[in-house]
Amino acid sequence: MTQPRNRLISVEDTPYYHCIGRCVRRAFLCGSDEFSSQDYEHRRQWVANRLKQLTQVFAIDVCSYAVMSNHYHVVVKLAPSSANDWTDKDIVERWEELFAGNKHTRAYLSEDSLSEHTKDYLAIHIPLWQERLCNLSWFMRCLNEYIARKANEEDDCTGRFWEGRFKSQALLDEAALVSCMAYVDLNPIRAKMAATPEQSDFTSIQERIRLLSSPKQNQDNDKQWLLPMEGQTNDGTGLPLDLDNYLALVDWTGRAQLQSKRGSIPSNLSPILNRLDIDSKDWLGSQQNFGRQYYLAVGSTKRIRALATRVGRSWLSGQGKGAQYGFN
Repeated sequence: MTQPRNRLISVEDTPYYHCIGRCVRRAFLCGSDEFSSQDYEHRRQWVANRLKQLTQVFAIDVCSYAVMSNHYHVVVKLAPSSANDWTDKDIVERWEELFAGNKHTRAYLSEDSLSEHTKDYLAIHIPLWQERLCNLSWFMRCLNEYIARKANEEDDCTGRFWEGRFKSQALLDEAALVSCMAYVDLNPIRAKMAATPEQSDFTSIQERIRLLSSPKQNQDNDKQWLLPMEGQTNDGTGLPLDLDNYLALVDWTGRAQLQSKRGSIPSNLSPILNRLDIDSKDWLGSQQNFGRQYYLAVGSTKRIRALATRVGRSWLSGQGKGAQYGFN
Protein backbone atom coordinates (compact mmCIF):
# COMPACT_ATOMS: atom_id res chain seq x y z
CA MET A 1 0.00 0.00 0.00
CA THR A 2 1.30 3.44 -0.93
CA GLN A 3 2.43 5.48 2.07
CA PRO A 4 1.97 9.24 2.44
CA ARG A 5 5.23 11.08 1.78
CA ASN A 6 5.25 12.69 5.23
CA ARG A 7 5.33 9.23 6.84
CA LEU A 8 8.26 8.03 4.75
CA ILE A 9 10.42 11.12 5.30
CA SER A 10 11.48 11.45 8.91
CA VAL A 11 14.61 13.17 10.25
CA GLU A 12 14.32 10.95 13.31
CA ASP A 13 15.00 7.91 11.10
CA THR A 14 17.60 9.57 8.88
CA PRO A 15 18.37 13.05 7.52
CA TYR A 16 19.65 11.61 4.20
CA TYR A 17 17.44 10.98 1.15
CA HIS A 18 18.06 10.03 -2.47
CA CYS A 19 15.58 11.73 -4.83
CA ILE A 20 14.95 11.12 -8.53
CA GLY A 21 13.03 13.20 -11.06
CA ARG A 22 12.28 11.71 -14.48
CA CYS A 23 10.75 13.35 -17.55
CA VAL A 24 7.34 12.18 -18.77
CA ARG A 25 7.47 9.63 -21.61
CA ARG A 26 11.27 9.75 -21.18
CA ALA A 27 11.35 13.08 -23.01
CA PHE A 28 14.60 14.99 -23.06
CA LEU A 29 15.53 16.98 -19.98
CA CYS A 30 19.03 17.63 -21.35
CA GLY A 31 21.30 16.45 -24.13
CA SER A 32 20.67 16.22 -27.88
CA ASP A 33 17.55 14.61 -29.31
CA GLU A 34 18.56 12.95 -32.58
CA PHE A 35 14.94 12.63 -33.70
CA SER A 36 14.01 16.31 -33.39
CA SER A 37 17.57 17.64 -33.82
CA GLN A 38 16.99 19.76 -30.74
CA ASP A 39 19.86 20.41 -28.34
CA TYR A 40 18.80 20.67 -24.71
CA GLU A 41 22.28 20.52 -23.20
CA HIS A 42 21.94 23.99 -21.64
CA ARG A 43 19.18 22.70 -19.35
CA ARG A 44 21.76 20.87 -17.23
CA GLN A 45 22.91 24.25 -15.98
CA TRP A 46 19.32 25.12 -15.11
CA VAL A 47 19.18 22.19 -12.70
CA ALA A 48 22.58 22.89 -11.15
CA ASN A 49 21.83 26.59 -10.69
CA ARG A 50 18.43 25.90 -9.16
CA LEU A 51 19.85 23.36 -6.72
CA LYS A 52 22.46 25.89 -5.64
CA GLN A 53 19.79 28.55 -5.09
CA LEU A 54 17.55 26.21 -3.12
CA THR A 55 20.35 25.19 -0.75
CA GLN A 56 20.80 28.87 0.10
CA VAL A 57 17.10 29.25 0.90
CA PHE A 58 16.05 25.93 2.45
CA ALA A 59 17.37 24.20 5.58
CA ILE A 60 18.39 21.37 3.26
CA ASP A 61 21.88 20.56 1.95
CA VAL A 62 22.89 18.80 -1.26
CA CYS A 63 25.35 15.93 -0.78
CA SER A 64 25.58 14.77 -4.39
CA TYR A 65 23.77 15.15 -7.70
CA ALA A 66 23.94 14.12 -11.35
CA VAL A 67 21.97 15.58 -14.27
CA MET A 68 21.31 13.01 -17.00
CA SER A 69 19.50 13.17 -20.35
CA ASN A 70 15.97 12.39 -19.15
CA HIS A 71 16.30 12.38 -15.36
CA TYR A 72 18.36 13.65 -12.47
CA HIS A 73 19.52 12.32 -9.11
CA VAL A 74 20.10 14.32 -5.95
CA VAL A 75 21.11 13.17 -2.47
CA VAL A 76 20.11 15.64 0.24
CA LYS A 77 20.53 16.07 3.96
CA LEU A 78 17.63 17.57 5.91
CA ALA A 79 18.88 20.06 8.51
CA PRO A 80 15.76 21.52 10.20
CA SER A 81 17.72 22.48 13.33
CA SER A 82 19.61 25.10 11.31
CA ALA A 83 16.32 26.97 10.87
CA ASN A 84 16.09 27.53 14.62
CA ASP A 85 18.49 30.46 14.30
CA TRP A 86 16.45 32.20 11.61
CA THR A 87 14.74 35.42 12.57
CA ASP A 88 11.26 36.26 11.28
CA LYS A 89 12.90 38.62 8.80
CA ASP A 90 15.22 35.83 7.60
CA ILE A 91 12.23 33.60 6.96
CA VAL A 92 10.31 36.24 5.01
CA GLU A 93 13.35 37.12 2.91
CA ARG A 94 14.07 33.47 2.16
CA TRP A 95 10.44 32.84 1.17
CA GLU A 96 10.46 35.83 -1.17
CA GLU A 97 13.55 34.44 -2.90
CA LEU A 98 11.20 31.84 -4.38
CA PHE A 99 7.68 33.25 -4.24
CA ALA A 100 6.19 36.65 -4.97
CA GLY A 101 5.56 38.77 -1.92
CA ASN A 102 2.37 40.60 -1.05
CA LYS A 103 1.35 43.77 0.73
CA HIS A 104 1.94 42.18 4.12
CA THR A 105 5.49 41.02 3.45
CA ARG A 106 6.35 44.26 1.65
CA ALA A 107 5.16 46.29 4.63
CA TYR A 108 7.12 44.08 7.02
CA LEU A 109 10.39 44.22 5.05
CA SER A 110 10.10 47.97 4.51
CA GLU A 111 9.69 48.35 8.29
CA ASP A 112 6.48 50.33 7.91
CA SER A 113 4.01 50.40 10.76
CA LEU A 114 1.96 47.23 10.53
CA SER A 115 -1.81 46.98 10.66
CA GLU A 116 -3.39 44.46 12.99
CA HIS A 117 -4.50 42.48 9.95
CA THR A 118 -0.89 42.29 8.69
CA LYS A 119 0.37 41.25 12.13
CA ASP A 120 -2.21 38.47 12.26
CA TYR A 121 -1.30 37.36 8.73
CA LEU A 122 2.42 37.19 9.52
CA ALA A 123 1.83 35.44 12.85
CA ILE A 124 0.14 32.62 10.93
CA HIS A 125 2.33 32.46 7.83
CA ILE A 126 5.88 32.96 9.14
CA PRO A 127 5.83 29.67 11.14
CA LEU A 128 4.20 27.98 8.12
CA TRP A 129 6.91 29.26 5.77
CA GLN A 130 9.63 28.16 8.18
CA GLU A 131 8.16 24.66 8.27
CA ARG A 132 7.98 24.52 4.47
CA LEU A 133 11.59 25.70 4.12
CA CYS A 134 12.64 22.60 6.07
CA ASN A 135 10.45 20.24 4.05
CA LEU A 136 11.83 17.93 1.34
CA SER A 137 8.59 17.90 -0.65
CA TRP A 138 8.63 21.70 -0.89
CA PHE A 139 12.32 21.64 -1.86
CA MET A 140 11.61 19.22 -4.71
CA ARG A 141 8.48 21.10 -5.72
CA CYS A 142 10.51 24.30 -6.05
CA LEU A 143 13.04 22.44 -8.20
CA ASN A 144 10.65 20.54 -10.47
CA GLU A 145 8.07 23.26 -11.05
CA TYR A 146 10.78 25.77 -11.92
CA ILE A 147 12.43 23.46 -14.48
CA ALA A 148 9.07 22.39 -15.94
CA ARG A 149 7.94 25.99 -16.51
CA LYS A 150 11.23 26.95 -18.19
CA ALA A 151 11.22 23.84 -20.40
CA ASN A 152 7.56 24.26 -21.43
CA GLU A 153 8.15 27.91 -22.19
CA GLU A 154 11.17 27.03 -24.32
CA ASP A 155 9.25 24.27 -26.12
CA ASP A 156 6.18 26.52 -26.50
CA CYS A 157 3.89 23.89 -25.02
CA THR A 158 1.88 23.09 -21.93
CA GLY A 159 1.24 19.98 -19.90
CA ARG A 160 3.19 17.66 -17.65
CA PHE A 161 6.95 17.67 -17.93
CA TRP A 162 7.74 15.16 -15.14
CA GLU A 163 6.40 11.61 -14.86
CA GLY A 164 4.87 12.44 -11.50
CA ARG A 165 6.00 13.29 -8.03
CA PHE A 166 9.66 12.75 -7.34
CA LYS A 167 10.77 9.39 -5.95
CA SER A 168 12.53 9.38 -2.60
CA GLN A 169 14.66 6.74 -0.96
CA ALA A 170 15.71 6.87 2.70
CA LEU A 171 19.43 6.24 3.31
CA LEU A 172 19.39 4.80 6.79
CA ASP A 173 23.09 4.54 7.64
CA GLU A 174 26.55 5.68 6.51
CA ALA A 175 27.09 2.59 4.35
CA ALA A 176 23.88 3.30 2.42
CA LEU A 177 24.84 6.99 2.11
CA VAL A 178 28.31 6.27 0.67
CA SER A 179 26.96 3.62 -1.71
CA CYS A 180 24.20 5.91 -2.97
CA MET A 181 26.46 8.95 -3.39
CA ALA A 182 28.95 6.89 -5.38
CA TYR A 183 26.11 5.46 -7.47
CA VAL A 184 24.86 8.97 -8.25
CA ASP A 185 28.31 10.38 -8.99
CA LEU A 186 29.07 7.48 -11.36
CA ASN A 187 25.85 7.73 -13.40
CA PRO A 188 27.52 9.39 -16.42
CA ILE A 189 30.27 6.73 -16.46
CA ARG A 190 27.74 3.87 -16.41
CA ALA A 191 25.84 5.64 -19.22
CA LYS A 192 29.13 5.95 -21.19
CA MET A 193 28.79 9.73 -21.19
CA ALA A 194 32.19 10.17 -19.51
CA ALA A 195 35.35 8.14 -18.94
CA THR A 196 36.38 9.52 -15.55
CA PRO A 197 34.70 11.36 -12.64
CA GLU A 198 36.44 14.65 -13.46
CA GLN A 199 35.00 14.46 -16.99
CA SER A 200 31.47 13.84 -15.69
CA ASP A 201 29.82 17.19 -16.37
CA PHE A 202 27.11 18.48 -14.04
CA THR A 203 27.84 16.07 -11.23
CA SER A 204 28.82 16.73 -7.64
CA ILE A 205 31.99 14.65 -7.99
CA GLN A 206 33.26 16.96 -10.73
CA GLU A 207 32.51 20.02 -8.60
CA ARG A 208 34.33 18.58 -5.59
CA ILE A 209 37.38 17.77 -7.73
CA ARG A 210 37.43 21.29 -9.17
CA LEU A 211 37.22 22.87 -5.73
CA LEU A 212 39.99 20.62 -4.47
CA SER A 213 42.25 21.68 -7.35
CA SER A 214 41.45 25.40 -6.92
CA PRO A 215 42.43 26.54 -3.39
CA LYS A 216 41.27 30.11 -4.08
CA GLN A 217 37.80 28.93 -5.06
CA ASN A 218 37.82 26.59 -2.09
CA GLN A 219 37.94 29.62 0.21
CA ASP A 220 34.97 31.22 -1.52
CA ASN A 221 31.80 30.33 0.38
CA ASP A 222 29.70 31.05 -2.69
CA LYS A 223 31.52 28.25 -4.51
CA GLN A 224 31.02 25.74 -1.69
CA TRP A 225 27.33 25.11 -2.03
CA LEU A 226 27.64 21.33 -1.75
CA LEU A 227 27.66 19.93 1.78
CA PRO A 228 31.33 19.72 2.84
CA MET A 229 32.93 16.45 3.81
CA GLU A 230 34.70 15.34 6.98
CA GLY A 231 37.56 17.66 7.88
CA GLN A 232 36.31 20.53 5.70
CA THR A 233 34.30 22.16 8.50
CA ASN A 234 35.11 23.03 12.09
CA ASP A 235 31.63 22.50 13.50
CA GLY A 236 31.14 18.84 12.59
CA THR A 237 28.22 19.55 10.24
CA GLY A 238 29.83 18.01 7.14
CA LEU A 239 29.32 14.58 5.65
CA PRO A 240 30.79 11.70 7.68
CA LEU A 241 33.19 10.92 4.80
CA ASP A 242 36.83 11.77 4.17
CA LEU A 243 37.04 13.57 0.81
CA ASP A 244 40.34 12.06 -0.35
CA ASN A 245 39.23 8.50 0.43
CA TYR A 246 35.83 9.06 -1.16
CA LEU A 247 37.33 10.47 -4.38
CA ALA A 248 39.75 7.55 -4.60
CA LEU A 249 36.97 5.04 -4.02
CA VAL A 250 34.70 6.60 -6.65
CA ASP A 251 37.54 6.89 -9.17
CA TRP A 252 38.53 3.23 -8.78
CA THR A 253 34.89 2.07 -8.89
CA GLY A 254 34.25 4.04 -12.07
CA ARG A 255 37.26 2.56 -13.83
CA ALA A 256 36.35 -0.97 -12.75
CA GLN A 257 32.77 -0.56 -13.99
CA LEU A 258 33.92 0.96 -17.28
CA GLN A 259 36.11 -2.08 -17.89
CA SER A 260 33.16 -4.37 -17.02
CA LYS A 261 35.05 -6.49 -14.54
CA ARG A 262 34.84 -6.86 -10.81
CA GLY A 263 38.53 -6.55 -10.01
CA SER A 264 39.62 -6.28 -6.40
CA ILE A 265 39.57 -3.38 -4.00
CA PRO A 266 43.06 -1.82 -3.72
CA SER A 267 44.54 -1.93 -0.23
CA ASN A 268 44.47 1.87 0.12
CA LEU A 269 40.66 1.84 -0.31
CA SER A 270 39.94 -0.84 2.26
CA PRO A 271 39.88 1.48 5.33
CA ILE A 272 36.84 3.49 4.20
CA LEU A 273 34.88 0.29 3.54
CA ASN A 274 36.04 -1.29 6.78
CA ARG A 275 34.96 1.76 8.77
CA LEU A 276 31.52 1.59 7.19
CA ASP A 277 31.33 -2.18 7.71
CA ILE A 278 30.94 -2.84 3.98
CA ASP A 279 32.34 -6.11 2.65
CA SER A 280 34.86 -5.14 -0.03
CA LYS A 281 33.88 -8.22 -2.09
CA ASP A 282 30.36 -6.85 -2.43
CA TRP A 283 31.17 -3.18 -3.11
CA LEU A 284 31.03 -3.38 -6.92
CA GLY A 285 27.97 -5.59 -6.72
CA SER A 286 26.14 -2.92 -4.74
CA GLN A 287 27.16 -0.25 -7.26
CA GLN A 288 26.10 -2.26 -10.27
CA ASN A 289 22.73 -3.16 -8.77
CA PHE A 290 21.86 -0.09 -6.69
CA GLY A 291 19.44 1.35 -9.22
CA ARG A 292 18.05 -1.80 -10.82
CA GLN A 293 15.21 -2.17 -8.36
CA TYR A 294 13.73 0.81 -6.58
CA TYR A 295 13.49 0.58 -2.79
CA LEU A 296 11.92 3.00 -0.34
CA ALA A 297 14.91 2.65 1.95
CA VAL A 298 18.51 1.45 1.85
CA GLY A 299 20.41 0.31 4.92
CA SER A 300 20.89 -2.53 7.33
CA THR A 301 18.10 -5.05 7.82
CA LYS A 302 17.65 -3.79 11.38
CA ARG A 303 17.21 -0.17 10.29
CA ILE A 304 14.79 -1.07 7.47
CA ARG A 305 12.69 -3.18 9.83
CA ALA A 306 12.55 -0.30 12.32
CA LEU A 307 11.35 2.04 9.56
CA ALA A 308 8.73 -0.50 8.45
CA THR A 309 7.40 -0.69 12.01
CA ARG A 310 7.18 3.09 12.28
CA VAL A 311 5.18 3.47 9.05
CA GLY A 312 2.87 0.59 9.99
CA ARG A 313 4.08 -2.01 7.51
CA SER A 314 5.17 -5.56 8.20
CA TRP A 315 7.77 -5.46 5.41
CA LEU A 316 9.75 -3.01 3.27
CA SER A 317 11.54 -4.17 0.13
CA GLY A 318 15.30 -4.08 0.30
CA GLN A 319 16.00 -6.04 3.48
CA GLY A 320 17.46 -9.01 1.61
CA LYS A 321 19.45 -6.84 -0.80
CA GLY A 322 20.86 -4.80 2.07
CA ALA A 323 22.28 -7.92 3.66
CA GLN A 324 23.50 -9.23 0.30
CA TYR A 325 25.48 -6.10 -0.51
CA GLY A 326 27.07 -5.60 2.85
CA PHE A 327 24.77 -3.15 4.69
CA ASN A 328 25.23 -5.01 7.96
